[in-house]
Amino acid sequence: MTSKALLQKIEEKTAVIGVIGLGYVGLPLAVEKAKAGYKVIGFDILPHRVEMVNEGTNYIGDVVDEDLKDLVQKGQLKATTDYSLIAEVDACAICVPTPLDEYQQPNISYVEASTKSIAKYLKVGTLVVLESTTYPGTTEEVVQPILEETGLKVGEDFYLAYSPERVDPGNKIYNTKNTPKVVGGVTSECTKIAAALYRSVLEGEVHEVSSPRVAEMEKILENTFRNINIGLANEMAILCNKMGIDVWEVIDAAKTKPYGFMAFYPGPGLGGHCIPIDPFYLTWKAREYNYHTRLIEVAGEINNEMPEFVIDRSMKILNRYGKALNGSNVLVLGVAYKKDIDDYRESPVLPIIQMLEKYQANMTICDPHISEFKVDGKMYHTVDLTLERLKEADLVLIATDHSAFDYQMIADHANVIFDTRNALKGMKDIRADYEKL
Repeated sequence: MTSKALLQKIEEKTAVIGVIGLGYVGLPLAVEKAKAGYKVIGFDILPHRVEMVNEGTNYIGDVVDEDLKDLVQKGQLKATTDYSLIAEVDACAICVPTPLDEYQQPNISYVEASTKSIAKYLKVGTLVVLESTTYPGTTEEVVQPILEETGLKVGEDFYLAYSPERVDPGNKIYNTKNTPKVVGGVTSECTKIAAALYRSVLEGEVHEVSSPRVAEMEKILENTFRNINIGLANEMAILCNKMGIDVWEVIDAAKTKPYGFMAFYPGPGLGGHCIPIDPFYLTWKAREYNYHTRLIEVAGEINNEMPEFVIDRSMKILNRYGKALNGSNVLVLGVAYKKDIDDYRESPVLPIIQMLEKYQANMTICDPHISEFKVDGKMYHTVDLTLERLKEADLVLIATDHSAFDYQMIADHANVIFDTRNALKGMKDIRADYEKL
């Protein structure tokens, strides 16, 4: 199939679209493509995910339950563990995880495995787009050679591009459909076809760049920018605490400047699959060019040390009452890495929980979005926030500022509160002994 024929199929919505990986990125993307009128096949190695999709049962917060059920019932979307069905698709997006290994180096085994699965069934005229966040060069250095081992040539027999995912779980304004998209193809024809597909699906602008490497680096820059600025906010919080200054008031004052300042806020650490991890892709790749990314690594160190800072502050707060962390009743509010979501990947609350366990605190954990979770293989269960539990706690640690928590009840009935998220901002007449990060 020629590029002209593929573009026509995209325009007419007769192209069959494949999405490999049905997680936080892949499932919302598959749903949007199906809603746009394409027939979509979702691929995943986890049978329970496939079963849930085919039953119309949603498990991702950014997907509307009714949309998924309707698309499955209409036959617009189906899921499978059978990768031979890749032979049926005209375009395929790779949306699999790219975690770090124990040495903080990129683990691209999922990308490689997905690409090899595509290569087995790759046909002339297919578009392949990598969406997984990774280091600059992955598309051309890893994905392209595997696909070209078939004897097909990129830009002539098949088309290859990179388009970074931009998913912000829990964002009430921006979602998969209306967030601008960046696309960079191996050749100009690859870029043109990939951009055409995204423009037919999304409402947000599709911005074309000159190469996959530019698109890959752009994604790393986005999250490194956040990582560094949050690191600065966290370091300011540590210094302000030592100086007896309210860092939250400082930030509110600074953001009154209409130019030259963008507000970032401190917290118990960084969480999620992107911001704590993505900068390490760049620091790893930089070594190939004999360059040491000092600023990025220092910001990472500061952010990684915040859970320990939270525990240290908790100890000092309890010490004022003649209590040790050992044996104290600590009520932890929130496990998710950000408010109003059920995602606890890389959550800074997890190391806080581990340290509370280490110091033998009597821990009770509340999270309205998460009923159970694992840390290093140990299963934890959450409970409802009740008046009795508040009154029994020697320390209430607000770790995630979920909207569902009754903050007035917390302010009225807790004994001691350590608020790492400024969740009680603006609340007057707080009865408890109250400290902010």
